Amino acid sequence: MKGSKEDLIKYRLKRAKETFEDAFLLANNGKWNSSINRLYYSAFYAVMALLLKHDLKSSTHNGAKHNFSEHFVKTGIISKELGRFYSQLFTWRQKGDYDDFFDFNEEKVLPYFKPVEDLINIIEKLIQE
Repeated sequence: MKGSKEDLIKYRLKRAKETFEDAFLLANNGKWNSSINRLYYSAFYAVMALLLKHDLKSSTHNGAKHNFSEHFVKTGIISKELGRFYSQLFTWRQKGDYDDFFDFNEEKVLPYFKPVEDLINIIEKLIQE
């Protein structure tokens, strides 16, 4: 069953929040690589919801990052700091998933929870406007 554009936006925001909770559970169990993966995806789902709201399509993660940067970070709608956090998460998610002998730790992962939560909340407000 296909839903409306608004249904898909709501679904992606819901996934962003649920995936953020998953990241927290993984961090509480010392699963740092998996936690950084879930943090990235929670931000990615929120970004995808925002792009959809504005009819900006992208078929790749890199395309989503580019559109997000061009249309929301460079224009000042989203802070450059949060834009950098999102870009770093993109890089770290790839390292954690694909690089051998690369392991995250508590010191690297925990500082990303607040910015990701802030990004999701800001995107949700932008979508509701």
